[in-house]
Amino acid sequence: MDISTDIEKVSIDAIDVSDPDIWLRDEQHLYFERLRKESPIHYYDSDEYGPFWSLTRYQDIMTVNKNHKDWSSDHSNGGHVLGYENWFNESSGLYWPMFLAMDEPEHGVQRKAVSPVVSTNNLKKMESLIRENVIDILDSLPEKEPFDWVERVSVELTTRTIANLFDFPMRDRKLLTRWSDYAFAIPGDGLIQDWSERASVMMEMKEVFEDLREERRKRQGYDLISIIANPIDGAELSSEEYMGNVILLLVGGNDTTRNSMTASVLGLSRFPTEYEKLKENHHLIPSFCSEAIRWHTPLPQMKRTALRDVEVGPKRIAKGEKVVMWFISGNRDESVFQKPHEFIIDRPNIRNHMSFGFGLHRCLGNRLAELQLRLIWESALEKFESVEMLSEPSRIRSNAIHGYTDMQVQVKRF
Repeated sequence: MDISTDIEKVSIDAIDVSDPDIWLRDEQHLYFERLRKESPIHYYDSDEYGPFWSLTRYQDIMTVNKNHKDWSSDHSNGGHVLGYENWFNESSGLYWPMFLAMDEPEHGVQRKAVSPVVSTNNLKKMESLIRENVIDILDSLPEKEPFDWVERVSVELTTRTIANLFDFPMRDRKLLTRWSDYAFAIPGDGLIQDWSERASVMMEMKEVFEDLREERRKRQGYDLISIIANPIDGAELSSEEYMGNVILLLVGGNDTTRNSMTASVLGLSRFPTEYEKLKENHHLIPSFCSEAIRWHTPLPQMKRTALRDVEVGPKRIAKGEKVVMWFISGNRDESVFQKPHEFIIDRPNIRNHMSFGFGLHRCLGNRLAELQLRLIWESALEKFESVEMLSEPSRIRSNAIHGYTDMQVQVKRF
């Protein structure tokens, strides 16, 4: 069956890009391409999420994303991502607002408090430690035999990094991976069968981090947990806000980066001439990392709620209505990126990708994500003659995390 032809037969009004099954099948780009052409500001009333408008073109997404006066991401308005109400709600006991799901001035105060940890100066200090971890991980890989790149490289490096940022016991770092996976799990994704299963794991996480909070109040440090465990500008976070920010920093520092690392191998495998270009020109590594993040887009979407009647292009969005900014579609907008579906490591305008967002809510850890990806490939290109993907990766059934559960590869050393 020709999937693209089959999708062309679907009524434009019936297209539901929030359906997690199309993400599991890796069909989302075909649907977004149709929407950009035929209905770039697309209304859909979902059984799962209720009514929302999908923004699929780069400029419309940019217009909304930079306008925090007319658009809210506050938890009281349904949060900052499609499905937020399902994950964090009072009935489950998990109403844990995070600063990304806050408007000004609360958002700015909490963001400012944690931002020094990922400042340019602090990242320079962290670089040597991350590089040591990279070398250790890559040196441990078997040669000329299959292994799972997701588990052995992507998950391992990002989990070590977040454990260092949290000052979390390194021996228990696999718990961070577990909790990060469950934070945005949905029933039927292969991880949980129902919401109560997720809630049970989240409460397990809460118990550990509440103990850490008490410990860090007594022993203040410069790690992320110490920062949010203690008063910020004289105000103490509630238990719910504290846990919300733990999840935000955990998922933001873990899931997103690790999936870009896996996608970087996938991109080079699908476009082998780019791999040869990279091996011959190591100075292209920073550009290559940006292209991997654009081409993949680890966080596909963010949501906003209209605070008044607002015009977006030719559409009038009423106060209280939701819009979903599909960054993954904006990153494939043909009017902005030439040959957007191709993986081009020296793309001239690659820094214009929107994977990190823009404006007040721009990703706090974007430089840390780029740093880890750069260090992986600086070392990989020195150690390996080739990194060969053996089969298509297994994907996560989710529209909130664009990720992978497994990718078998093999390496050949020099």
